[in-house]
Order: sequence, then structure tokens, then C-alpha cells
Amino acid sequence: MTAFRRVYGAHPLHLLTLIAGFALFGYVIVTLGLPALWNPRTWWQSIVVWFVAAVVVHDLVLFPLYALADRILAFSQRISAPVPVVNHLRVPAVGSALTFLVFSPGILEQGAPAYTAATGLTQEPFLGRWLLLVAAMFGASAAVYAVRLATTRRSTALPT
Repeated sequence: MTAFRRVYGAHPLHLLTLIAGFALFGYVIVTLGLPALWNPRTWWQSIVVWFVAAVVVHDLVLFPLYALADRILAFSQRISAPVPVVNHLRVPAVGSALTFLVFSPGILEQGAPAYTAATGLTQEPFLGRWLLLVAAMFGASAAVYAVRLATTRRSTALPT
């Protein structure tokens, strides 16, 4: 095991995961076929273009932004507090980002004619409902933080 780590540089499970990922990628290519991944008539609708754009946007824009936000949160941990606040901000922020990512077409009212034709409804309530969900996530996190803070103060105030 140590010889493998010395040669490869990581645990064998890492190599197994990489092989499984590439096997899954190969299966998708074989199943969908290359014409499904690249559409020469409308190139911007190709899966390959969207995948490369997602990688570039994530690596060059989003990752630096949320790494900076996390550094700011980590810096706030240096302030002495009985209960660290960092995870009480991280969890609802990640939940907000993921729900926005999943429901962004509805929130941004993209594809409104198709949505109205399929359901008979409009996409107007999506933004308000998402904002309520975000407020509820941060509110629940704040309530959990307040309870933890109160129990921590109470337990430190009690004589042992």
C-alpha cells in the first residue's frame, strides 16, 4: 500500500474512482453518440459547449467568489465567540445557491411560453417563493445558532 501511494501519490480508492468516472463518461458517449453532444447546425445548443462553458464559469468566476466568501467567514472565526458562526452561514448559503441553480429557469422566468403552455400558470411566483425559502433557511439557521448560544452560555454559567 505504501509503495502504491509513493508511486501514484494517493489512495488506491482515488484511482478506482477516476477509472469509474472515465468509464461512466465513455458509457455516456457510446449511449448518446457524438451527434447528440455536438450539433453543427446550432453549435451553442451542443452539450459539449455548455459543459465547457460551465467548467470555465465555475473555475474562473464562481470558485474565486465562493473561496473569497469562505475566507471572509473563516476570518470571522478569529473573533472569540462561544459558538462559531461560520457553519450557520455556510449551510443556508449553500442551500440558497443550490436551490437557485436548480430552479433558476423558473426564477429568472426563462422559457415562460413553454411553461405557460404546459401548465397554464405563470412563472411569476418563483422568485418570491425562492426568496421566502432563502429567508426561511437563514432564519432557521439563526434560530439554531441562538439556541446553541443560549445553551452554551447557560452551561458555562452553571457551577460544576
